[in-house]
Amino acid sequence: MTIGDHLEELYGLPAFTFPGSGGTTELPAPDAVAWRIAVESYGAEPPWTEVFARFCAAVDTTRVRALIVGAWEDTYDCAPSDVIEALVAARDRLPALRSLFLGDIVFEECEISWITQTDVTPLLAGFPALEEFGVRGGQGLEFPALRHDALRRLTVETGGLPVSVVRGVGASELPALEHLDLWLGTSWYGADSEVADLAPILSGDRLPRLRHLALRNSEIQDEVAAAVASAPVVARLDVLDLSMGTLSDDGATALLGGQPLTHLKKLDLHHNYLSEALRQRVREALEPAGVEVDLGQDDADRDEDEDGTVHRYVAVGE
Repeated sequence: MTIGDHLEELYGLPAFTFPGSGGTTELPAPDAVAWRIAVESYGAEPPWTEVFARFCAAVDTTRVRALIVGAWEDTYDCAPSDVIEALVAARDRLPALRSLFLGDIVFEECEISWITQTDVTPLLAGFPALEEFGVRGGQGLEFPALRHDALRRLTVETGGLPVSVVRGVGASELPALEHLDLWLGTSWYGADSEVADLAPILSGDRLPRLRHLALRNSEIQDEVAAAVASAPVVARLDVLDLSMGTLSDDGATALLGGQPLTHLKKLDLHHNYLSEALRQRVREALEPAGVEVDLGQDDADRDEDEDGTVHRYVAVGE
C-alpha cells in the first residue's frame, strides 16, 4: 500500500491548498480551513519559503488555526530546514496556530521512506500552544527528548522509524498528550528499534493523559503485541491500535492472554496475518463486552516460498 491521497482535514477543519501561483482563487476565512502550502517536489520554482511568504501576505495569519506543509523542493535530497526556519520565524504572526502537519506528501511526489526529514522539535519549541503535531517521513528524522505542555496529539508516519526517534518520544515529557501514533516500519527502510525501546511509552509514566495508543505498521508487530499485553498504560486506554503490521496468530494469542482488554472502546488490528480461528477468538473475547474490533479484510500481502515459508509485509514501506 502507498499513500496516494493528501490530507483532507486537520484539526477538524477541511484542507485547502493555498494557490502558489498567487492567482485569483477566492480565499476562505483564515480560521475556516487547514491551510496546505506546497510546491512541486522536483526542483520547484518558486521555493516553498516564497509561497509561504506570499501566504502570510495574503491571509490574516493571526486567525490561522491549522497548517499543512506539503511537498517542498527536492524532497528526495533536501531536508525541510528552510521550511522549519520560516515557520518558527513567523511564530509571532501565528498566535492561534494549534495544529501542524509536516510532510503531507503522496507517493507520486516522493515515496514515504525517501522523504528527507530533519530535527522537527524546533517546531514544538517554537509553538508552545500547539495541540497537534504530525510528521511524515523517517529518513534523517530526529526527535530529541523535550517537554511540551499543550500537545494533545502526536503522529509520526514512516516506513522505517529510527530508534533515536522512538527513544526521544519515550523520554519526552508530554503531560497533555492523549493520542500517540507511531508507524514503526521495517528494517528495509531504517527501522532499528526493539521492543525494549518502547518501554517508557508502555509504562505511561510520562503520558498521564494518554487514551489512544497506536504502535503500528511494524515488522515486529508480534513482539509489540506481546509487550502491550502486560503494559501498564493499556489499562487507561480507550483505543489500542496495532494495525498495518505483520501481526500473526502468535502476537494475537499473546495479546489475548495478557491483561483484560474489555475496557477498550476500540481495538484496531486491520492488515494482519491472523488465521480465521484467531480472528474469531478475538471477536468472541471482546465484542460481547462492547469493544469495537477492526480486523479488516484478510488481504495483507504475503509471499510463500516453495518450502512453505511465508513472508509478511507491513502495510506502508517504501
